[in-house]
Amino acid sequence: MSDVDTLSATFAALADPTRRALLARLRQGEATVTQLAEPFAMSLPAVSRHLKVLERAGLVNKGRDAQWRPCRLDAAPLREVDEWVKGYRAFFEERYDRLAAQLAERRAEHTEEA
Repeated sequence: MSDVDTLSATFAALADPTRRALLARLRQGEATVTQLAEPFAMSLPAVSRHLKVLERAGLVNKGRDAQWRPCRLDAAPLREVDEWVKGYRAFFEERYDRLAAQLAERRAEHTEEA
């Protein structure tokens, strides 16, 4: 999968608040589908569908331990998102710096007038 396709899959997976909540829970460690479903008012198959989206995006891996299928977070795609966002950080920081300079200039003008 190309970087753009990976980013698209990751952003699509992160677009849903339930999936973001599942990832937040997996940050704490492995969990079964049943454990992941506990805080949600939805069926196990519905949670499994959300997990499939996260798996396809590479954000979740399912292991196998006898009958237990633990889910684990794989944060590698999030690093790619972070790298992509870094390009925009410089853009926003420059804008914030210009805004701060304009505000300082106006404050100085206001102080001189007073």
